[in-house]
Amino acid sequence: MKTATIVGGGVIGGGWAARFLLNGWDVRVFDPDPEAERKMGEVLDNARRAMPGMSDTALPEEGALSFHDSLSEAVEGAAWIQESVPERLELKQKVYQSLQEHCDPAAVIGSSTSGFKPSELQAGAARPEQIVVTHPFNPVYLLPLIEVVPSDRNTPEFVGRVKEILAGLGMYPLHVRKEIDAHIADRFLEAVWREALWLVKDGIATTEEIDEAIRMGFGIRWAQMGLFDTYRVAGGEAGMKHFMAQFGPALQWPWTRLMDVPEFNDELVDLIAGQSDAQSGHLDIRDMERIRDDNLVAMMRALKGQDWGAGALMNAHDARLAAGAGMVRQAADIADPSQPIVTVRRAVPVDWLDYNGHMNESRYLQAFSDASDRLMEIIGCDQDYIATGGSYFTAETHIRNIDEARLGARIEVRTRVLAAEGKKMHIWHEMHCADRLLATGEQVLIHVSLETRRPSPPSDAIASNLAMIAQAQSALPMPEGVGRHVGAPR
Repeated sequence: MKTATIVGGGVIGGGWAARFLLNGWDVRVFDPDPEAERKMGEVLDNARRAMPGMSDTALPEEGALSFHDSLSEAVEGAAWIQESVPERLELKQKVYQSLQEHCDPAAVIGSSTSGFKPSELQAGAARPEQIVVTHPFNPVYLLPLIEVVPSDRNTPEFVGRVKEILAGLGMYPLHVRKEIDAHIADRFLEAVWREALWLVKDGIATTEEIDEAIRMGFGIRWAQMGLFDTYRVAGGEAGMKHFMAQFGPALQWPWTRLMDVPEFNDELVDLIAGQSDAQSGHLDIRDMERIRDDNLVAMMRALKGQDWGAGALMNAHDARLAAGAGMVRQAADIADPSQPIVTVRRAVPVDWLDYNGHMNESRYLQAFSDASDRLMEIIGCDQDYIATGGSYFTAETHIRNIDEARLGARIEVRTRVLAAEGKKMHIWHEMHCADRLLATGEQVLIHVSLETRRPSPPSDAIASNLAMIAQAQSALPMPEGVGRHVGAPR
Protein backbone atom coordinates (compact mmCIF):
# COMPACT_ATOMS: atom_id res chain seq x y z
CA MET A 1 0.00 0.00 0.00
CA LYS A 2 1.36 3.43 -0.97
CA THR A 3 1.56 6.05 1.76
CA ALA A 4 1.17 9.83 1.56
CA THR A 5 1.81 12.30 4.37
CA ILE A 6 -0.17 15.53 4.65
CA VAL A 7 1.56 18.30 6.58
CA GLY A 8 -1.09 20.92 7.36
CA GLY A 9 -4.68 19.75 7.68
CA GLY A 10 -6.67 22.79 6.57
CA VAL A 11 -9.00 23.01 3.59
CA ILE A 12 -6.23 22.30 1.05
CA GLY A 13 -4.56 19.63 3.19
CA GLY A 14 -7.93 17.98 3.73
CA GLY A 15 -8.57 18.00 0.01
CA TRP A 16 -5.19 16.39 -0.65
CA ALA A 17 -5.90 13.75 1.99
CA ALA A 18 -9.20 12.92 0.32
CA ARG A 19 -7.64 12.69 -3.16
CA PHE A 20 -5.01 10.20 -1.95
CA LEU A 21 -7.26 8.31 0.47
CA LEU A 22 -10.10 7.69 -1.99
CA ASN A 23 -7.59 6.54 -4.61
CA GLY A 24 -6.43 3.77 -2.29
CA TRP A 25 -3.41 5.39 -0.58
CA ASP A 26 -2.80 5.24 3.15
CA VAL A 27 -2.69 8.80 4.48
CA ARG A 28 -0.88 10.15 7.53
CA VAL A 29 -1.63 13.64 8.79
CA PHE A 30 0.49 16.00 10.87
CA ASP A 31 -1.08 19.23 12.09
CA PRO A 32 -0.64 20.66 15.62
CA ASP A 33 -4.10 22.26 15.49
CA PRO A 34 -6.24 20.41 18.10
CA GLU A 35 -9.22 20.86 15.75
CA ALA A 36 -7.41 19.39 12.74
CA GLU A 37 -9.03 15.95 12.95
CA ARG A 38 -12.54 17.41 13.15
CA LYS A 39 -11.95 19.89 10.34
CA MET A 40 -10.40 17.30 8.06
CA GLY A 41 -13.16 14.86 8.92
CA GLU A 42 -15.77 17.30 7.64
CA VAL A 43 -13.85 17.82 4.39
CA LEU A 44 -13.47 14.04 3.98
CA ASP A 45 -17.21 13.54 4.55
CA ASN A 46 -17.94 15.88 1.67
CA ALA A 47 -15.29 14.20 -0.49
CA ARG A 48 -16.70 10.74 0.18
CA ARG A 49 -20.10 12.07 -0.83
CA ALA A 50 -18.94 13.77 -4.04
CA MET A 51 -15.81 12.12 -5.39
CA PRO A 52 -17.21 8.63 -6.25
CA GLY A 53 -19.81 10.34 -8.42
CA MET A 54 -17.02 11.55 -10.70
CA SER A 55 -16.18 8.02 -11.76
CA ASP A 56 -18.12 5.40 -13.67
CA THR A 57 -15.76 2.77 -12.29
CA ALA A 58 -15.65 2.02 -8.58
CA LEU A 59 -12.75 3.73 -6.84
CA PRO A 60 -10.24 1.50 -5.04
CA GLU A 61 -10.91 0.51 -1.45
CA GLU A 62 -10.23 3.53 0.73
CA GLY A 63 -6.81 3.64 2.37
CA ALA A 64 -6.13 3.97 6.09
CA LEU A 65 -6.18 7.45 7.65
CA SER A 66 -4.11 8.26 10.74
CA PHE A 67 -3.19 11.41 12.68
CA HIS A 68 0.25 11.82 14.23
CA ASP A 69 1.67 14.01 16.99
CA SER A 70 5.21 14.06 15.59
CA LEU A 71 6.41 14.98 12.13
CA SER A 72 9.06 12.24 12.23
CA GLU A 73 6.41 9.57 12.76
CA ALA A 74 4.12 11.00 10.10
CA VAL A 75 6.70 11.06 7.30
CA GLU A 76 8.38 7.71 7.98
CA GLY A 77 8.12 5.51 4.87
CA ALA A 78 5.93 7.97 2.94
CA ALA A 79 6.34 8.03 -0.85
CA TRP A 80 4.69 11.45 -1.15
CA ILE A 81 4.71 14.32 1.37
CA GLN A 82 2.40 17.25 0.67
CA GLU A 83 3.09 20.48 2.53
CA SER A 84 0.08 22.76 2.91
CA VAL A 85 1.11 25.06 5.76
CA PRO A 86 0.37 28.84 5.73
CA GLU A 87 1.99 30.99 3.04
CA ARG A 88 5.05 32.10 5.02
CA LEU A 89 8.34 31.26 3.36
CA GLU A 90 10.31 30.96 6.60
CA LEU A 91 7.71 28.56 8.02
CA LYS A 92 7.77 26.36 4.93
CA GLN A 93 11.56 26.22 4.89
CA LYS A 94 11.58 25.28 8.59
CA VAL A 95 9.10 22.48 7.90
CA TYR A 96 11.29 21.11 5.08
CA GLN A 97 14.32 21.15 7.34
CA SER A 98 12.48 19.10 9.97
CA LEU A 99 10.86 16.59 7.67
CA GLN A 100 14.01 15.98 5.59
CA GLU A 101 15.73 14.79 8.77
CA HIS A 102 13.27 11.88 8.93
CA CYS A 103 11.73 11.23 5.50
CA ASP A 104 12.85 8.86 2.77
CA PRO A 105 15.34 10.71 0.50
CA ALA A 106 13.46 9.29 -2.49
CA ALA A 107 10.10 10.68 -1.38
CA VAL A 108 8.44 13.53 -3.28
CA ILE A 109 7.97 16.68 -1.19
CA GLY A 110 5.27 18.71 -2.88
CA SER A 111 4.23 22.20 -1.82
CA SER A 112 0.72 23.56 -2.22
CA THR A 113 2.07 27.12 -2.36
CA SER A 114 0.10 29.41 -4.61
CA GLY A 115 2.83 32.01 -4.94
CA PHE A 116 6.37 31.00 -3.98
CA LYS A 117 8.83 29.75 -6.58
CA PRO A 118 10.42 26.32 -6.00
CA SER A 119 13.93 27.80 -5.81
CA GLU A 120 12.74 29.94 -2.89
CA LEU A 121 11.33 26.89 -1.12
CA GLN A 122 14.51 24.87 -1.79
CA ALA A 123 16.86 27.50 -0.37
CA GLY A 124 18.76 26.07 2.60
CA ALA A 125 17.26 22.59 2.23
CA ALA A 126 19.43 19.52 2.79
CA ARG A 127 18.12 17.95 -0.43
CA PRO A 128 16.66 20.73 -2.60
CA GLU A 129 16.15 18.33 -5.51
CA GLN A 130 13.45 16.58 -3.46
CA ILE A 131 11.18 19.65 -3.19
CA VAL A 132 8.80 20.76 -5.96
CA VAL A 133 5.74 22.98 -6.25
CA THR A 134 2.54 20.97 -6.76
CA HIS A 135 -0.11 23.67 -6.58
CA PRO A 136 -3.72 22.40 -6.49
CA PHE A 137 -7.11 24.07 -6.77
CA ASN A 138 -9.91 23.83 -4.25
CA PRO A 139 -11.59 21.39 -3.88
CA VAL A 140 -8.50 19.28 -4.47
CA TYR A 141 -10.52 16.05 -4.48
CA LEU A 142 -12.61 17.21 -7.47
CA LEU A 143 -10.65 19.70 -9.60
CA PRO A 144 -7.97 17.95 -11.67
CA LEU A 145 -5.49 20.79 -12.31
CA ILE A 146 -2.14 20.62 -10.50
CA GLU A 147 0.59 23.09 -11.43
CA VAL A 148 3.90 21.24 -11.26
CA VAL A 149 6.66 23.85 -10.98
CA PRO A 150 10.23 22.52 -10.74
CA SER A 151 13.51 24.42 -10.52
CA ASP A 152 16.79 23.54 -12.21
CA ARG A 153 17.61 21.49 -9.09
CA ASN A 154 14.88 18.95 -9.95
CA THR A 155 15.89 16.31 -12.49
CA PRO A 156 13.68 15.48 -15.49
CA GLU A 157 13.32 11.95 -14.10
CA PHE A 158 12.05 13.31 -10.78
CA VAL A 159 9.55 15.61 -12.49
CA GLY A 160 8.38 12.71 -14.66
CA ARG A 161 7.74 10.61 -11.55
CA VAL A 162 5.82 13.46 -9.93
CA LYS A 163 3.59 13.82 -12.98
CA GLU A 164 3.05 10.05 -13.19
CA ILE A 165 1.90 9.83 -9.57
CA LEU A 166 -0.48 12.77 -9.97
CA ALA A 167 -1.94 11.32 -13.19
CA GLY A 168 -2.50 8.08 -11.28
CA LEU A 169 -4.72 10.05 -8.90
CA GLY A 170 -6.87 11.23 -11.81
CA MET A 171 -5.28 14.69 -11.87
CA TYR A 172 -3.93 16.86 -14.68
CA PRO A 173 -0.30 17.82 -13.98
CA LEU A 174 0.44 21.08 -15.82
CA HIS A 175 4.23 21.35 -16.12
CA VAL A 176 5.18 25.02 -15.67
CA ARG A 177 8.37 25.33 -17.69
CA LYS A 178 9.79 28.45 -16.03
CA GLU A 179 9.64 29.64 -12.45
CA ILE A 180 7.40 32.64 -11.95
CA ASP A 181 5.64 34.15 -8.94
CA ALA A 182 2.10 32.73 -8.58
CA HIS A 183 2.76 30.24 -11.42
CA ILE A 184 0.17 30.37 -14.26
CA ALA A 185 -3.42 30.00 -13.13
CA ASP A 186 -3.26 32.26 -10.08
CA ARG A 187 -1.90 35.08 -12.21
CA PHE A 188 -5.15 34.94 -14.21
CA LEU A 189 -7.16 34.78 -11.01
CA GLU A 190 -5.28 37.74 -9.56
CA ALA A 191 -6.01 39.82 -12.65
CA VAL A 192 -9.74 39.06 -12.47
CA TRP A 193 -9.73 39.64 -8.69
CA ARG A 194 -8.12 43.10 -9.02
CA GLU A 195 -10.59 44.20 -11.68
CA ALA A 196 -13.49 42.89 -9.57
CA LEU A 197 -12.31 44.91 -6.55
CA TRP A 198 -12.36 48.09 -8.64
CA LEU A 199 -15.84 47.33 -10.05
CA VAL A 200 -17.20 46.94 -6.51
CA LYS A 201 -15.29 49.93 -5.11
CA ASP A 202 -16.49 52.19 -7.93
CA GLY A 203 -20.11 51.10 -7.39
CA ILE A 204 -20.42 49.61 -10.87
CA ALA A 205 -21.31 46.10 -9.69
CA THR A 206 -21.99 44.19 -6.48
CA THR A 207 -20.22 41.00 -5.51
CA GLU A 208 -23.32 39.02 -6.52
CA GLU A 209 -23.54 40.68 -9.94
CA ILE A 210 -19.89 39.93 -10.65
CA ASP A 211 -20.34 36.30 -9.62
CA GLU A 212 -23.41 36.03 -11.87
CA ALA A 213 -21.43 37.43 -14.80
CA ILE A 214 -18.90 34.64 -14.38
CA ARG A 215 -21.07 31.65 -13.52
CA MET A 216 -23.85 32.46 -15.98
CA GLY A 217 -21.50 33.17 -18.88
CA PHE A 218 -17.82 32.84 -19.59
CA GLY A 219 -17.09 30.69 -16.53
CA ILE A 220 -18.97 27.76 -18.03
CA ARG A 221 -17.45 28.47 -21.43
CA TRP A 222 -13.91 28.58 -20.05
CA ALA A 223 -14.56 25.38 -18.08
CA GLN A 224 -14.89 23.32 -21.24
CA MET A 225 -12.69 25.14 -23.77
CA GLY A 226 -10.25 27.45 -22.04
CA LEU A 227 -9.27 30.93 -23.26
CA PHE A 228 -7.59 30.62 -26.65
CA ASP A 229 -9.90 27.95 -28.07
CA THR A 230 -12.88 30.04 -26.95
CA TYR A 231 -11.57 33.05 -28.85
CA ARG A 232 -10.65 30.94 -31.84
CA VAL A 233 -14.27 29.81 -32.07
CA ALA A 234 -15.39 33.43 -31.63
CA GLY A 235 -13.46 34.25 -34.81
CA GLY A 236 -15.84 32.08 -36.84
CA GLU A 237 -14.65 30.32 -39.97
CA ALA A 238 -11.72 32.72 -40.27
CA GLY A 239 -10.45 31.58 -36.85
CA MET A 240 -8.04 33.24 -34.45
CA LYS A 241 -6.50 35.70 -36.93
CA HIS A 242 -9.91 37.21 -37.63
CA PHE A 243 -10.70 37.42 -33.92
CA MET A 244 -7.41 39.15 -33.13
CA ALA A 245 -7.76 41.55 -36.04
CA GLN A 246 -11.25 42.46 -34.88
CA PHE A 247 -10.63 42.75 -31.14
CA GLY A 248 -6.87 43.31 -30.90
CA PRO A 249 -7.17 47.13 -30.92
CA ALA A 250 -9.27 46.84 -27.73
CA LEU A 251 -6.04 46.07 -25.87
CA GLN A 252 -5.22 49.77 -26.17
CA TRP A 253 -8.58 50.89 -24.84
CA PRO A 254 -9.08 51.78 -21.15
CA TRP A 255 -11.29 48.78 -20.40
CA THR A 256 -9.48 47.69 -17.22
CA ARG A 257 -7.59 49.18 -14.29
CA LEU A 258 -5.48 46.08 -14.08
CA MET A 259 -2.25 47.64 -12.89
CA ASP A 260 -3.88 50.32 -10.76
CA VAL A 261 -4.74 48.47 -7.56
CA PRO A 262 -7.18 50.04 -5.06
CA GLU A 263 -5.91 50.62 -1.56
CA PHE A 264 -6.56 47.45 0.41
CA ASN A 265 -7.93 49.10 3.55
CA ASP A 266 -10.62 48.29 6.12
CA GLU A 267 -13.21 50.24 4.16
CA LEU A 268 -12.73 48.06 1.06
CA VAL A 269 -12.64 44.88 3.13
CA ASP A 270 -15.89 45.83 4.88
CA LEU A 271 -17.53 46.70 1.57
CA ILE A 272 -16.58 43.39 -0.07
CA ALA A 273 -17.30 41.28 3.01
CA GLY A 274 -20.65 42.99 3.64
CA GLN A 275 -21.88 42.40 0.11
CA SER A 276 -20.63 38.82 0.18
CA ASP A 277 -22.48 38.16 3.45
CA ALA A 278 -25.65 39.61 1.98
CA GLN A 279 -25.20 37.44 -1.08
CA SER A 280 -24.77 34.04 0.56
CA GLY A 281 -24.49 34.51 4.33
CA HIS A 282 -27.75 32.60 4.84
CA LEU A 283 -25.98 29.37 3.82
CA ASP A 284 -23.72 27.33 6.09
CA ILE A 285 -20.21 26.84 4.68
CA ARG A 286 -20.67 23.06 4.49
CA ASP A 287 -23.94 23.55 2.63
CA MET A 288 -22.11 25.81 0.19
CA GLU A 289 -19.39 23.20 -0.27
CA ARG A 290 -21.99 20.53 -1.00
CA ILE A 291 -23.78 22.80 -3.48
CA ARG A 292 -20.43 23.52 -5.13
CA ASP A 293 -19.50 19.85 -5.22
CA ASP A 294 -22.83 18.77 -6.70
CA ASN A 295 -22.57 21.42 -9.39
CA LEU A 296 -19.01 20.48 -10.27
CA VAL A 297 -19.87 16.79 -10.42
CA ALA A 298 -22.84 17.48 -12.69
CA MET A 299 -20.83 19.74 -15.01
CA MET A 300 -17.86 17.45 -15.24
CA ARG A 301 -20.01 14.36 -15.72
CA ALA A 302 -21.66 16.21 -18.58
CA LEU A 303 -18.19 16.78 -20.04
CA LYS A 304 -17.54 13.04 -19.66
CA GLY A 305 -20.48 12.35 -21.94
CA GLN A 306 -18.83 14.53 -24.58
CA ASP A 307 -15.35 13.09 -23.88
CA TRP A 308 -14.12 16.69 -23.82
CA GLY A 309 -11.71 18.64 -21.64
CA ALA A 310 -11.79 17.50 -18.02
CA GLY A 311 -14.37 14.87 -19.02
CA ALA A 312 -11.92 13.20 -21.40
CA LEU A 313 -9.38 13.10 -18.56
CA MET A 314 -11.97 11.47 -16.28
CA ASN A 315 -12.80 8.86 -18.94
CA ALA A 316 -9.12 7.99 -19.25
CA HIS A 317 -8.89 7.68 -15.45
CA ASP A 318 -11.96 5.41 -15.47
CA ALA A 319 -10.25 3.17 -18.01
CA ARG A 320 -7.18 2.92 -15.75
CA LEU A 321 -9.36 2.15 -12.72
CA ALA A 322 -11.28 -0.51 -14.64
CA ALA A 323 -8.06 -2.13 -15.83
CA GLY A 324 -6.64 -2.07 -12.30
CA ALA A 325 -9.82 -3.68 -10.95
CA GLY A 326 -9.59 -6.49 -13.50
CA MET A 327 -12.64 -5.48 -15.55
CA VAL A 328 -12.83 -7.55 -18.74
CA ARG A 329 -12.33 -5.66 -22.02
CA GLN A 330 -12.35 -8.48 -24.58
CA ALA A 331 -13.46 -12.10 -24.81
CA ALA A 332 -9.91 -13.42 -24.65
CA ASP A 333 -9.51 -11.83 -21.18
CA ILE A 334 -12.42 -13.74 -19.59
CA ALA A 335 -10.85 -15.94 -16.92
CA ASP A 336 -13.87 -18.24 -16.54
CA PRO A 337 -16.54 -17.82 -19.24
CA SER A 338 -18.78 -20.34 -17.46
CA GLN A 339 -19.59 -17.71 -14.81
CA PRO A 340 -21.50 -14.41 -15.12
CA ILE A 341 -19.27 -11.56 -16.37
CA VAL A 342 -18.90 -8.39 -14.27
CA THR A 343 -19.87 -5.66 -16.73
CA VAL A 344 -20.44 -2.69 -14.38
CA ARG A 345 -18.81 -1.80 -11.07
CA ARG A 346 -19.42 1.73 -9.81
CA ALA A 347 -20.89 3.94 -7.07
CA VAL A 348 -24.32 5.58 -7.16
CA PRO A 349 -23.73 9.35 -7.71
CA VAL A 350 -25.84 12.27 -6.53
CA ASP A 351 -27.52 12.86 -9.89
CA TRP A 352 -28.86 9.27 -9.93
CA LEU A 353 -31.10 9.91 -6.92
CA ASP A 354 -34.79 10.74 -7.06
CA TYR A 355 -37.11 12.52 -4.65
CA ASN A 356 -37.25 9.38 -2.44
CA GLY A 357 -33.50 9.51 -1.84
CA HIS A 358 -32.71 6.32 -3.72
CA MET A 359 -31.61 5.46 -7.24
CA ASN A 360 -34.13 6.57 -9.83
CA GLU A 361 -35.76 3.80 -11.90
CA SER A 362 -34.30 5.26 -15.09
CA ARG A 363 -30.82 4.75 -13.67
CA TYR A 364 -31.46 1.02 -13.26
CA LEU A 365 -32.05 0.98 -16.99
CA GLN A 366 -28.93 3.07 -17.56
CA ALA A 367 -26.83 0.67 -15.48
CA PHE A 368 -28.17 -2.32 -17.43
CA SER A 369 -27.70 -0.43 -20.70
CA ASP A 370 -24.08 0.26 -19.70
CA ALA A 371 -23.71 -3.46 -18.92
CA SER A 372 -25.04 -4.35 -22.38
CA ASP A 373 -22.64 -1.88 -23.98
CA ARG A 374 -19.73 -3.44 -22.08
CA LEU A 375 -20.77 -6.93 -23.19
CA MET A 376 -20.92 -5.68 -26.77
CA GLU A 377 -17.37 -4.38 -26.44
CA ILE A 378 -16.22 -7.69 -24.96
CA ILE A 379 -17.58 -9.74 -27.86
CA GLY A 380 -16.08 -7.34 -30.40
CA CYS A 381 -18.99 -5.00 -31.17
CA ASP A 382 -16.94 -1.95 -30.21
CA GLN A 383 -16.71 1.53 -31.75
CA ASP A 384 -14.38 0.34 -34.50
CA TYR A 385 -16.81 -2.42 -35.48
CA ILE A 386 -19.82 -0.08 -35.32
CA ALA A 387 -17.97 2.30 -37.65
CA THR A 388 -18.02 -0.49 -40.27
CA GLY A 389 -21.83 -0.45 -40.27
CA GLY A 390 -23.02 -3.08 -37.81
CA SER A 391 -24.38 -2.89 -34.27
CA TYR A 392 -26.91 -4.36 -31.84
CA PHE A 393 -30.25 -2.66 -31.18
CA THR A 394 -32.22 -3.42 -28.01
CA ALA A 395 -35.54 -5.00 -28.96
CA GLU A 396 -36.97 -5.71 -25.52
CA THR A 397 -36.10 -5.02 -21.86
CA HIS A 398 -37.74 -6.22 -18.65
CA ILE A 399 -36.48 -4.87 -15.31
CA ARG A 400 -37.47 -6.09 -11.86
CA ASN A 401 -36.72 -3.59 -9.07
CA ILE A 402 -36.09 -5.71 -5.97
CA ASP A 403 -34.25 -3.51 -3.46
CA GLU A 404 -33.11 0.09 -2.97
CA ALA A 405 -29.74 1.60 -3.93
CA ARG A 406 -28.82 4.79 -2.07
CA LEU A 407 -26.20 7.48 -2.53
CA GLY A 408 -22.67 6.09 -2.70
CA ALA A 409 -23.73 2.43 -2.85
CA ARG A 410 -21.17 0.33 -4.73
CA ILE A 411 -23.16 -1.59 -7.33
CA GLU A 412 -22.02 -4.45 -9.52
CA VAL A 413 -23.81 -5.86 -12.57
CA ARG A 414 -23.14 -9.48 -13.54
CA THR A 415 -24.18 -10.52 -17.03
CA ARG A 416 -25.05 -13.87 -18.61
CA VAL A 417 -25.65 -14.79 -22.25
CA LEU A 418 -28.75 -17.00 -22.22
CA ALA A 419 -28.87 -17.52 -25.96
CA ALA A 420 -27.01 -16.45 -29.09
CA GLU A 421 -28.86 -17.50 -32.22
CA GLY A 422 -28.06 -15.82 -35.51
CA LYS A 423 -29.02 -12.17 -35.29
CA LYS A 424 -30.48 -12.41 -31.78
CA MET A 425 -28.72 -12.06 -28.41
CA HIS A 426 -30.66 -12.90 -25.23
CA ILE A 427 -28.91 -11.66 -22.06
CA TRP A 428 -29.59 -11.52 -18.32
CA HIS A 429 -28.24 -8.94 -15.87
CA GLU A 430 -28.24 -9.03 -12.08
CA MET A 431 -27.39 -5.91 -10.08
CA HIS A 432 -25.89 -6.48 -6.63
CA CYS A 433 -24.76 -4.31 -3.73
CA ALA A 434 -22.53 -6.58 -1.65
CA ASP A 435 -24.78 -9.59 -0.91
CA ARG A 436 -28.06 -7.84 -1.79
CA LEU A 437 -29.77 -8.40 -5.14
CA LEU A 438 -31.06 -4.98 -6.20
CA ALA A 439 -32.57 -5.68 -9.60
CA THR A 440 -32.59 -7.97 -12.60
CA GLY A 441 -32.69 -6.99 -16.25
CA GLU A 442 -33.59 -9.25 -19.16
CA GLN A 443 -32.87 -8.04 -22.68
CA VAL A 444 -33.15 -9.21 -26.24
CA LEU A 445 -30.88 -7.45 -28.73
CA ILE A 446 -30.92 -7.80 -32.51
CA HIS A 447 -27.89 -7.28 -34.74
CA VAL A 448 -28.70 -4.60 -37.33
CA SER A 449 -27.11 -3.13 -40.43
CA LEU A 450 -26.73 0.59 -39.81
CA GLU A 451 -27.03 1.18 -43.54
CA THR A 452 -30.42 -0.54 -44.02
CA ARG A 453 -31.54 -0.27 -40.36
CA ARG A 454 -32.75 -3.86 -40.66
CA PRO A 455 -31.65 -7.10 -38.94
CA SER A 456 -28.46 -8.61 -40.30
CA PRO A 457 -25.99 -11.34 -39.25
CA PRO A 458 -23.08 -10.25 -37.01
CA SER A 459 -19.49 -10.82 -38.04
CA ASP A 460 -18.05 -14.31 -37.66
CA ALA A 461 -15.79 -13.12 -34.84
CA ILE A 462 -18.70 -11.67 -32.83
CA ALA A 463 -20.85 -14.74 -33.45
CA SER A 464 -18.00 -16.98 -32.32
CA ASN A 465 -17.39 -15.00 -29.11
CA LEU A 466 -21.10 -14.98 -28.27
CA ALA A 467 -21.44 -18.69 -28.92
CA MET A 468 -18.41 -19.43 -26.74
CA ILE A 469 -19.86 -17.51 -23.77
CA ALA A 470 -23.38 -18.90 -24.23
CA GLN A 471 -22.08 -22.47 -24.43
CA ALA A 472 -19.84 -22.05 -21.38
CA GLN A 473 -22.71 -20.61 -19.32
CA SER A 474 -25.35 -23.10 -20.50
CA ALA A 475 -24.67 -25.38 -17.52
CA LEU A 476 -25.74 -22.69 -15.06
CA PRO A 477 -29.29 -23.00 -13.71
CA MET A 478 -31.78 -20.74 -15.43
CA PRO A 479 -32.16 -17.52 -13.39
CA GLU A 480 -35.34 -17.03 -11.42
CA GLY A 481 -37.57 -14.57 -13.24
CA VAL A 482 -36.50 -15.26 -16.83
CA GLY A 483 -39.41 -14.60 -19.19
CA ARG A 484 -41.61 -13.02 -16.53
CA HIS A 485 -44.16 -10.51 -17.69
CA VAL A 486 -45.16 -7.28 -15.97
CA GLY A 487 -47.41 -8.01 -13.02
CA ALA A 488 -46.70 -11.74 -12.96
CA PRO A 489 -47.20 -13.27 -9.47
CA ARG A 490 -44.02 -13.46 -7.46
